Amino acid sequence: MSVEVRKGLHLHLDPCSGVAGDMTVAALVDAGVPPEVVVRAVKAVGIGGLKVGFEQRKRGAFVGLGFTVDWPGKKPGSEAGHRHGSDHGHGHGYGHGHGHGHGHGHGHEHRDYAEIRRLLRRASLPSGAKRLAERIFERIAREEAALHGVAVANVAFHEVGAWDSIADIVGAAAALDWLEPSGVTSTPPVLGTGVIHTAHGLLPVPAPATAAILRGLPVLIEGEGELTTPTGAAILATVVDEFSAAPPMRLFAQGFGAGTREPADRPNVLRALLGQTVGQAMPAAAAEVVVVAANLDDMNPQLAEPLMAALFAAGALDVWFTPIVMKKNRPAVEVSALCIEEARAGIERAFFANSSTIGLRRQAMQRTVLSRALAKVATAYGEVRVKVAAFAGEIVGATPEFEDCRRLAARAGVTVRKVLGEANAAALALLPAPRKRRR
Repeated sequence: MSVEVRKGLHLHLDPCSGVAGDMTVAALVDAGVPPEVVVRAVKAVGIGGLKVGFEQRKRGAFVGLGFTVDWPGKKPGSEAGHRHGSDHGHGHGYGHGHGHGHGHGHGHEHRDYAEIRRLLRRASLPSGAKRLAERIFERIAREEAALHGVAVANVAFHEVGAWDSIADIVGAAAALDWLEPSGVTSTPPVLGTGVIHTAHGLLPVPAPATAAILRGLPVLIEGEGELTTPTGAAILATVVDEFSAAPPMRLFAQGFGAGTREPADRPNVLRALLGQTVGQAMPAAAAEVVVVAANLDDMNPQLAEPLMAALFAAGALDVWFTPIVMKKNRPAVEVSALCIEEARAGIERAFFANSSTIGLRRQAMQRTVLSRALAKVATAYGEVRVKVAAFAGEIVGATPEFEDCRRLAARAGVTVRKVLGEANAAALALLPAPRKRRR
């Protein structure tokens, strides 16, 4: 159910079951965008008989909102073939240009991109919503034109696809324009697997247009059927600033946009989170890392510190030393350096140049890292930076920067422990209030 939210909050999307245009619209409205914002925007396009609405849907364990589109002559069930997770349609039925021998020669059964662009430009939409809708449609048309070798203006949106494409894209653009988000992040979208039936025959998932639109962006290839449509992909590719975990923020609302299908392996919902970010977001940590290690039993211990410094300078994310006992009971130390794959060659060079090892081990690993941000808190001795950690946007920890506390303590002539205690108390205020337990 939608709630009142203020504008200018951070928006985070979780397309763990994929994403489509209708799910995006529904998730934003469920999170707090007034439904009439979407209804008015679609009406403003001026297509007679095109009507939209919302309905409650249960998908798996979640109750979400569904976005419905009706048009003149709509046949029962026809929408399902062109909405999220369809087994019978290429996303929203995007096709090809006129007269290119694809067997769709009925002149009134499609709207080309040039016509849709004219409709948008004449529509009495808010300027921000109009520009965003034009950008999303252009992204789809540009990729479809490249795939089919036709002019961008001639890319055809087949009749059913045109109706719900216009409603979905205009509705999503209007909702996003109303929200005026301070930033937009998203976890990588799940694309699905298998094959789909399209106007061009059987095609593998992801559909070629979806893959082209998401080129260069992080995605997950899993799930049953087509889970991300070209419209959903185009909305993400156009509006998302960064594909990462939700940044630390004070959560205000969440919404669930429900698709039309019920896949067996996951609830078919797109989640939208709205909140006020805390501090300045730090770069997302790499999910895949490499550990490079060596056992050293014949190196001067005084060289350990220069070795550690060299490994960090080469790009190590972390370095640690572990005391071990080797064969013949020789005391030794295992040196380990954590890095991303791109830094591995430099790390190995640093090992060989700054230690006595003649061989290295390496192991690829996956990790889960909380999203982080740097905030500032006030103490009697000055401002202290605080590293804030969050899971799914909810703050779960806040730790003062020790070096800031040490610097302020030296300047004030007090113990570091005293400054750190004040900073810890101030940092606790950044954490959400504990939920009251039901009796």
